[in-house]
Amino acid sequence: MRNARSIAALCTLACGFAGSVHAARLQVVVTGQGAPAADAVVSLHSPAAVAATRAGRGTIDQRESQFVPRVTVVTVGTPVVFPNSDNVRHQVYSFSPAKRFELPLYSGKPAAPVVFATPGVVELGCNIHDWMLAYVVVLDTPHHAITDARGLGRIDAPAGTYTLRVWHPGLKGGTLHEERIVLADAPLERAVSLSLVATPEATAPADDKLRALQEKFRKLKDNR
Repeated sequence: MRNARSIAALCTLACGFAGSVHAARLQVVVTGQGAPAADAVVSLHSPAAVAATRAGRGTIDQRESQFVPRVTVVTVGTPVVFPNSDNVRHQVYSFSPAKRFELPLYSGKPAAPVVFATPGVVELGCNIHDWMLAYVVVLDTPHHAITDARGLGRIDAPAGTYTLRVWHPGLKGGTLHEERIVLADAPLERAVSLSLVATPEATAPADDKLRALQEKFRKLKDNR
């Protein structure tokens, strides 16, 4: 009976500690040159966040000779698959320090995913189609969001002190925004203004025959 009471008391104490760590909401509005900045990655960093990080799974498709989505966020250790939904072959690669890799020319689904084990920004390209460009942002925190067309990103995280980081593909010099914030009971709002360079998204030729012809010339060039 005494053991049962002791166990019950421990459970009550544990539940009390668990209840003291409550979620708080952060809302960030990101702008660049006064306009809403979509595809900005907003993240919260702390030692506790690093300890709570777990690998997930990711997918980056290739449709109409474009990467979909253009910006992907994953946590460290996450395997990402790169299916090719087009009727032409692609050759995905990255020379970024956070992850260097190359998938040989293929269609359909490659045999193995690519594992992103190091925090950082990984820029993706296709050796066959120059206009294809995308980004994988690898984070050591589970608390992150990508801003929508309004430049809005929302994160729910345990109350505490964090470093807020904001990254965008168009950042001048690649230097991300950082600031210290404290999350508590009340929702917190932040407005972040970034200095961005124009990054017009490269588009694939609209005509399938033209795309095929460009691919043919690219192969001839590579075989020289």
